[in-house]
Order: sequence, then C-alpha cells, then structure tokens
Amino acid sequence: MTDTYVIDASNVTLSLGSGEARVDILRGIDLRVAKGESVALLGPSGSGKSSLMAVLSGLERANSGSIRVAGADFTALNEDGLARARRGHIGIVLQAFHLLPTMTAHENVAVPLELAGEEDAFSIAAEELQSVGLGHRLTHYPAQLSGGEQQRVAIARAMAPRPDLIFADEPTGNLDGKTGHAILDLLFARQTDTGATLLVITHDPELATRCGRVLEMQDGRIVADSAQ
Repeated sequence: MTDTYVIDASNVTLSLGSGEARVDILRGIDLRVAKGESVALLGPSGSGKSSLMAVLSGLERANSGSIRVAGADFTALNEDGLARARRGHIGIVLQAFHLLPTMTAHENVAVPLELAGEEDAFSIAAEELQSVGLGHRLTHYPAQLSGGEQQRVAIARAMAPRPDLIFADEPTGNLDGKTGHAILDLLFARQTDTGATLLVITHDPELATRCGRVLEMQDGRIVADSAQ
C-alpha cells in the first residue's frame, strides 16, 4: 500500500453481455481513497454502487482500467491471488448478515481468522465480540440473535483481522430505524478505534452525511465528490 491511498482506481469499466445485449455498468470510474477516510457512495438503485464495491473488493473483475487496493494490484491477480489479497486486508459487511447458521457467534468470528492462520483466533474473536457488546452472546447461534445482534456479529467478523479497508453495503437495510442507528454508531466507532478506511454504500442521504466524504453515482459514473 502506498503511504497515501488504500484505493487507487483509474478508468475502471464493467459491462455484461455483448453486442446489442451489452449493458455498461461502470463507465470509466476514477477513485482515490486515503487511509482512514470514511466515504459514502450514494446513489439510486441501479447506479452501479454495489458493482463498484464488488470490483474494488476483488469479488468481480473489471473489464478494463487499473485497480490497486490495500497495496495489491487487483488487475494483475488471478482468483487465488485476489482471495489472498482480501484476507486480512479487506472486511465486508452486507445488508444480509451472511452468518453461518450452524456456528455460534464466537465461531462465526473466529473460524475465518483460524483459516487465515491466526493462532489466537478464538481469543481475538471473543475480544471483538465484547467490543461490539456481545460478550454475553458468544455461544448463541444466529437464529437465537436479533437482527441487530446478527449485524454486530458481522461487524465483529469484518473488524477482527484489523483490515485496512471496510466495505459496508447497505449495512442497516434489514434493520428498523432505531437498531439501524445503533449499528451505524457502532460501525463508525469501530472504524475510529481501528483506524480502518470505511466505504459505505447507501441510497440514504442521512447515512451519507455521517461520512467525511460523499461520492454520488448515476448511470455507472461518479458525478459528484464532496467533503463534509
């Protein structure tokens, strides 16, 4: 990673199909995000927000352009290389919590750490769950947790490896207003505590105002970039 940027993307395009069936999803995205920034990616459904997150997190390959994320050249890596580049460097929090139903909260946070070779995976997981207010829920399964508690587990899982970069895609979309605000408070607090860079994908202008910088997307392009 450079001294300045966690994300450095230039002229990124993404399309599906070909010929008359071709759909352009990202149309020449240029984006630099510095260490420790909190950035909101704001725009209506279909504007390309989630597709941009997928490309920047290495879950989707761009058709063209250059992408460096957390020090890795994503355009030069194969699938295994992208998986290794994500591990420990990128955390992802989604609208759907994606917890494994057969694992406890403790296991959901610890097992990814263990697979990454962390010797103290379960100790770290317990500390992270304590930090998100779930120290008393370690042995509970997802079905035994509320939606807000499940999202707290997902945040703990994303933050536990101390990644350089956190992507949060509509992180309060499945939660009621009060619970959603509490989850946002927690997400920003953990970002501050860990020093991670945070990129939040949302269609909610109120959520966007909590970030230090707001990018607006329309039709696969960034059409505005403003500091708060």
